[in-house]
Amino acid sequence: MEVQAQVLRIINRKSKKEQRRKNVTRKVFSQLEMLERAKSIGAGAATIALAGAAVGIGNVLSSLIHSVARNPSLAKQSFGYAILGFALTEAIALFAPMMAFLISFVFRSHKKS
Repeated sequence: MEVQAQVLRIINRKSKKEQRRKNVTRKVFSQLEMLERAKSIGAGAATIALAGAAVGIGNVLSSLIHSVARNPSLAKQSFGYAILGFALTEAIALFAPMMAFLISFVFRSHKKS
C-alpha cells in the first residue's frame, strides 16, 4: 500500500510538471498569436494615412481653382506650384502602404523551438 502511494506521488509530480510546461507553451503560443493580430491591426491603421493624402490632394486642387479664379494671369505659375503640391502629397501617401508592408512582412515574430 505504501509503495503504491509513493508511485502515485511520483506520477502526480511528473504530471504537474508536464501541465506547467503545457501552460507555458500555451501562453507563449497565445502571445505569438496576439502579436500577429496586433501586426494586422497596425498594418490596417497605417493605411488610414491614404485618406489623409486624398484630403491633401483635394485641398491642393481646391486652392488651385480658387487662385486661378481670383487671378487668371498667374494660372501657369499656380499650376506649377499645384503640381509640386500634388507630388509632395503623393510622396507622403506612398509611405502608408510601405509601412503596412513593413509591418506585415518584415517584422516577423520569432517562434522559439
